[in-house]
Amino acid sequence: MSARILDLPDPDAAAAFARRLATQLGAGDAVLLSGELGAGKTTLARAAIEALTGETDIPSPTYTLIQSYETRSGIPLAHADLYRVEVPDELDELGLEESWREGIALIEWPDRLVEYPGRRIEIELEFTPGGRRAVLRGFGGWETRLDDI
Repeated sequence: MSARILDLPDPDAAAAFARRLATQLGAGDAVLLSGELGAGKTTLARAAIEALTGETDIPSPTYTLIQSYETRSGIPLAHADLYRVEVPDELDELGLEESWREGIALIEWPDRLVEYPGRRIEIELEFTPGGRRAVLRGFGGWETRLDDI
């Protein structure tokens, strides 16, 4: 499996990447965001949500676990933060599977998932001396779409 690596030296570069990613997202897509605390998962999600919805007041779903939106084109969009999920049963109540089947799902801390969506892009954020790096891996059709971001 190949990966695409992008350097994100500052928040502006991360936001620009998220806006490019947003242009490629459609119903049935899931974005799995992983990395250490503070690596920029929520920052990327917020920039993508703003690009897709026009919303500017985008709260972190750290305590609510999930925030729902609608894109400008009417596609449901879910932003989930699974950091606080301790047992798989908690996931059942969130309706994430429906989100990635019928809409777009942005999921932080995807390692808490029991099952991964088939059509997904995994983005691992890493700290580097010059800022951050995003390692992108595509599945379920995303393999050929990575170069479009």
